[in-house]
Amino acid sequence: MSGHPETAARLPGLALELAGIELASAARGSQRREILHAIDLDVAPGEQLAIVGASGAGKTSLLHVAAGALRTDGGTLRLDGEVFWRLDVHGRRRLRRALFLAPQLPPLPPRQRVVTAVLAACLPALGFWRSVAALFYPTQLPAVRAALAVFGLEGRLFDRVDRLSGGERQRVGLARALVSPARLWLLDEPLAALDPVHADQVLEGLCAQARSRGVTLLVSLHQAELARRHFTRLVGLRAGRVVFDQPTATVAPEQWRALYETPASSGPAGVPDTPPGLPGPAGGGRA
Repeated sequence: MSGHPETAARLPGLALELAGIELASAARGSQRREILHAIDLDVAPGEQLAIVGASGAGKTSLLHVAAGALRTDGGTLRLDGEVFWRLDVHGRRRLRRALFLAPQLPPLPPRQRVVTAVLAACLPALGFWRSVAALFYPTQLPAVRAALAVFGLEGRLFDRVDRLSGGERQRVGLARALVSPARLWLLDEPLAALDPVHADQVLEGLCAQARSRGVTLLVSLHQAELARRHFTRLVGLRAGRVVFDQPTATVAPEQWRALYETPASSGPAGVPDTPPGLPGPAGGGRA
């Protein structure tokens, strides 16, 4: 992979702080199901970390809370030192423009061209009339092509989204982050539709791009080995609670097993009994 979007510029990453976060959802009857409980997370500007855990651990909810997309039942969200939910609508909109949330399934209109789908990430910063003009007369083609090149898709610039495979759509969704003006990238399972080779390459490209720009990066992952390889800090989430938040090299095999094990088995679910490379210190992360 190669390429460096022309829009890339080193900006101060967005600081993120979650303090005592509580989130529940209404279940059947009057009962409420706990989704997140007592979550504390402090992320410095430009830091990169992975949130790991099994399906249903609360990773997606945590990212949506961090993006100000979900209002919590308790606790505090701070972005760049500002208490998000105490701001008026204009203040919240300003901070939302400084972050990019990439869902696991990117919302790409099937009949849209790839170039238009990627440029959509720039529209909030352009203003109404420039946004309309950009949809019909794209003026940032070099930046879009360079962003796609990071993920090996520069040749699909004018293809329709519905002509892409699932993995290609996911990579197009990630290319949107690279052309956006965001200082915080929140990426939910960005490797879900990718084969192992592409998954490793995409994660390497994302970390390199975030590092070159000074962007803060939070990624939720199932893949324990990829998380260990690319990040020097890991946050383990289980049943809506943080079970560890520490340097990658210090996460012990028993911590991995406790993170993924299910009540029906004594071994972990979703990772082997001894995840690749464990026990022993993690390889040098590239965060």
